[in-house]
Amino acid sequence: MRSSEILTLTRSQVDVKRRVVRLTDTKNNEARLVPLTQAATEVFKQALNNPVRPLDCDLVFFGEPGKDGKRGPYAYTKLWNQAKKHARLDDFRFHDLRHEAVSRLVEAGLSDQEVAAISGHKSMQMLRRYTHLRAEDLVAKLDRI
Repeated sequence: MRSSEILTLTRSQVDVKRRVVRLTDTKNNEARLVPLTQAATEVFKQALNNPVRPLDCDLVFFGEPGKDGKRGPYAYTKLWNQAKKHARLDDFRFHDLRHEAVSRLVEAGLSDQEVAAISGHKSMQMLRRYTHLRAEDLVAKLDRI
């Protein structure tokens, strides 16, 4: 998911029983269901059961109150930059994780159509632009032929 999709998620969009997130406000203006891994489902369960959630806040990932007293989306930039520094990944953007995820889903054997359904790519051309296969993984596949 894009960072904007994650940060604006509301509790009603997350269905942990079915393990899906319903996105309605997407970059390409097409709603979609995003399937969740077991690990992602656990993260959402923890976020939804956050004991400090204010009653008037419907965001899944909420931040500190602003000057108006209302809570907006969680500001992750400081932690993101610390994690990048710790991992020595200076030239790495949050959006790069989408490229990585798409590539790994393709390598795991999901079809282009399945990956596009998860990522929300409307065209196969854009999906291919996001897919970066690792040569060493292709070598192993060639060896099995």
